[in-house]
Amino acid sequence: MTITTKTLDVKGHNWQLFTLTNNNGMTVKFLDYGGIITEIVTKDKAGKMENVVLGYRDYEDYLNNKTYFGALIGRVAGRIEGASFVLNEEIYHVPEVENGHSLHGGPGGLHTQVFKVETIEHEKGVEAVLYHTSNDLDQGYPGTVTYKISYLLTHDDTFTISYEAVSTKDTLLTITNHSYFNLSGDLKETILDHDITLDASQFVELDDELIPTGKILPVTGTTFDFTHGRTVRGAVDSVDPQNKVALNGYDHFFIFDHKKDAAVVVKDPKSGRKLTVTTDQPGMVMYTSNALDDTLILKERQSEKYLGVCLETQSSPASVVHDGFPPIFLAKNDVYLSKTSFSFETE
Repeated sequence: MTITTKTLDVKGHNWQLFTLTNNNGMTVKFLDYGGIITEIVTKDKAGKMENVVLGYRDYEDYLNNKTYFGALIGRVAGRIEGASFVLNEEIYHVPEVENGHSLHGGPGGLHTQVFKVETIEHEKGVEAVLYHTSNDLDQGYPGTVTYKISYLLTHDDTFTISYEAVSTKDTLLTITNHSYFNLSGDLKETILDHDITLDASQFVELDDELIPTGKILPVTGTTFDFTHGRTVRGAVDSVDPQNKVALNGYDHFFIFDHKKDAAVVVKDPKSGRKLTVTTDQPGMVMYTSNALDDTLILKERQSEKYLGVCLETQSSPASVVHDGFPPIFLAKNDVYLSKTSFSFETE
């Protein structure tokens, strides 16, 4: 097992590229800028080591990372309707990013911040701990927030992200990682034939601007029923209005039942790779890169629609407007804790 560091000069910015490698040769590469995961290399059923996430060929493209490839997302992952909210009878305005709504913490969110990083070698694996402080009213949010985020790669080929945060004032907070997974290896195929199983019997209805309507719908009898496994391909030709608003795919919050150990299982039949996701979060936005076009130059190839699937475990910003949704309120001096693990194997 090893941890290596490389200094990058990216248009005058000095970034650090970290590589975590376990005893099996699995590697996770990430930047101190945005905590951006640029590569995860795992073996297929034949033992071939290949990358299973989307990332730019040129590091400078991360300076304008509108797709949020691999990045940490916060303070609030997802969309806040109208880019404003009321907290303790005070109105707060946050940056408008898309159609008059806030998205992923604003243009100066965690995905654009340079983290202080400490690395640790354990008997069980290799770890990097990322630190950052966000000042009061940064991107419009109240409270100075101190972040401590851990990237841990263990020898059982599990990559775990643990989040910890404390605010000096009552605030809103839900953090996630925006990696796009593609288990085919080196982006040989799209994710349309990936088989996905979700421990989720409900999902959140969206309007035409991808804002929750306030309705929580059952998945039964719809293309949103992943409880027994299905491919993404079914959404492409679906007439379901909810697939249509997401550009013939998924960009929806699924509410976990927490009846199974695994919240998510993703399989690629050709490579034999299997990804199992466990989390303590109440739900997840599954985004099937429906808005991705062919204009981006990735490490292995040109981008295209349906090239990756994001598994954004988090709470729901819809709770700011609607009752009955997993809350994102964080009280002053309370400790925000969250953990999500991504386990890789072959079959």
